[in-house]
Amino acid sequence: MTQSQQPVITVAAAIIFNAQGQALLARKRQTEFFMQVGGKLEANESAEQGLLREIQEEIGVAARIIKDLGTVETVAANEANHRLFAHLFHVELLGEAQVSAELAEIQWVNVFAPIDLALAPLTEQYVLPYIRQQCAAS
Repeated sequence: MTQSQQPVITVAAAIIFNAQGQALLARKRQTEFFMQVGGKLEANESAEQGLLREIQEEIGVAARIIKDLGTVETVAANEANHRLFAHLFHVELLGEAQVSAELAEIQWVNVFAPIDLALAPLTEQYVLPYIRQQCAAS
């Protein structure tokens, strides 16, 4: 199956990090890869609406979108032979993140140190480089 024939999963994903260069990553139950908080959009839901809903459901906190970073396409982490089309947003949490919904765990990881976790392609290829760039610029 060529890449163009693979089914596509469309999601909204939150890039969440702090001034110490730590990124918030999440792992869903029965999966191996750590990734962004976020998820699939519901019918008639904008990427922004879906993202804020997913953040509330997954980590139990309200959030504010700081910047729309556009879209990227890559390999899906937990679905074999699927592509991932992700709407990326830099997000600020308006409270403390807690594990809820389908999440197994969340972790704050230092983006400037080796990360000993299985990372989703979106996280590894797009999110961590973005955070490193933002932290270095500030």
